[in-house]
Amino acid sequence: MRQIAERIGGHLNLPVASIPVEHAAEHFGWLGPIFAMDAPASSALTQKLMEWHPARPGLLADLDAGHYFTH
Repeated sequence: MRQIAERIGGHLNLPVASIPVEHAAEHFGWLGPIFAMDAPASSALTQKLMEWHPARPGLLADLDAGHYFTH
């Protein structure tokens, strides 16, 4: 989440601040528990079971392409 927030903040020239996990619910409201979870994810199993391989850039590279931040 930090990297995503940093990329978006950087493209929009907005400051980004780290929120301690114990303050996530207070800061994000009902979304707080989602942001507080330690739930790493991987597409490795999906790729193996479905014989699927991503053909497009990952999320961070896609954000860096800048097309989400045009005026």
